[in-house]
Amino acid sequence: MVKEPTHAPLLSIVVPVYGVEAYLYQCLESIRADIPAGESDAVELIAVDDASPDGCGDMLRSYAAGRDQVRVVHLSSNVGLGLARNAGLDVATGRYVWFVDSDDWLPPGTIRAVLDRLRQHEPDVLMLDHLRVHEDGRREVDASSHLLGGVPGVTRLADQPQLLRVQHTAWNKVVRRDFLDELELRFFPGWYEDIPFSHPLLIGAEKISVLDRVCYLYRQGRQGAITSTRSGRHFDAFAQYERLMAWVARRHPDERLQAELFELMISHYLVVVGNDGRLHPHLRRAFFHRAAAHYRRYLPACGYPLPPGVAGLKHRLVGRGDWVAYSALRQAHRVAGRLRRPGPAGGVETGSTDGADTRAATADEDPSRGAVAATTRDGGLAPHRHDALAGGRLP
Repeated sequence: MVKEPTHAPLLSIVVPVYGVEAYLYQCLESIRADIPAGESDAVELIAVDDASPDGCGDMLRSYAAGRDQVRVVHLSSNVGLGLARNAGLDVATGRYVWFVDSDDWLPPGTIRAVLDRLRQHEPDVLMLDHLRVHEDGRREVDASSHLLGGVPGVTRLADQPQLLRVQHTAWNKVVRRDFLDELELRFFPGWYEDIPFSHPLLIGAEKISVLDRVCYLYRQGRQGAITSTRSGRHFDAFAQYERLMAWVARRHPDERLQAELFELMISHYLVVVGNDGRLHPHLRRAFFHRAAAHYRRYLPACGYPLPPGVAGLKHRLVGRGDWVAYSALRQAHRVAGRLRRPGPAGGVETGSTDGADTRAATADEDPSRGAVAATTRDGGLAPHRHDALAGGRLP
C-alpha cells in the first residue's frame, strides 16, 4: 500500500532502487534531510523497490516508517531501471518530477534551489549541473557543464542549441509532469533508456530553465553500473536510438535537428565500440556493423556536422562499414596512448594496457566528450569553473 500525500506537492522525486544496499541511505538522506523547513508539503520522495535481491526492500520499509513525505512502491518482479521509473511516475502526484538514481546523491542546498527556480520560471524542463564522484573521493566536472553557463531566464532549444549536447540523462532534468503527457513520453525497457526520453524533452519544450549550479553527485565506478559492465546488452542502444529517431520524425521533422542527433548517435556508438569496459572483443565487430547499418539508415539527406580530426575519420569509417580500417586506427590510437602515458618515475610508460579509447571511456552517457578532472578529495564541492573546460570532441 502506497501512502497518499495530504496535499499535492510541487515536486516528486522518484528513486528506482536495485542492488544498492551500500549507497541507498546516503541517497535517501541527501534528499529528505535537504527539504527546507516549512517545505515538507512541497516535496514527496517516491522510492521504487525493483525487486532488489539484497536488503534494499527492508531498508525502504524501515526508512519510510513515520515519514509522511516518503512513499515506497514494491514491485513483485525486477523490471529494470526505465520501467521502475515509470512505476514511480504512475503514483507521483507532484506538478514536477525528478528521477534520481539510488547510488547517487544531492549536495546540500539543492532542494531549496530547485524549488525556488521552479516557482520563479515555471518551466517545462529545468536543467541541472552535476559532478562525477569516484570511489577515491576525486570529483570531476563534466566537460559538457560549460554549455549550461550564461543561459538567461527561460529559453528554447532553438535559441540555445548547445543544450542538446549536455549529457543526455534523465537525472539532470526536472520535468513538468503534464509536459511528459503532452509529449507522450515514458521510459522503455532495456539499457540506455535515457536516449529516447532525454532528447525529446529539450526538443519539445517551450520553456527551458537552467540552474547553473551543482545539484547532483554522480557516482562513478560502481560495480554493476552499465557503463562499466561488459555485456551484450549494450546492443540495446540501437533500439533506443530507433525509438528516438521515430519520435523525432513523427513530432519534429526538422533536417537540422535530425543532423545534430545523427552526429550525436554515431559518436555515442563510437564510445561504446571503443570501450573495453563495455564490449567483449568478440562482440565489437558486430556492434560496429550495427552502427554502420544505422549510419546508412538515418544519414540525413542534407548531411550532418562531421567532427574534426580523428573523430571525423572514425565517422567516415563507420559510414563505409570499414571494420578493418577502424580496427587498425583504434589499435594505433591505443599504442600512441601508451607511449604518451607518463611512467611512475615521470618517464614514459611502454607497458601494455587494457584501456582502449580511454577518453571515450570516461564519456559514459555523453557521446561527444569526456570528463575534465576538477578538484577535491575532501568531500567538499569542487569549485564551479566553467572557464577551465575544453569541451572538445573525442578522437
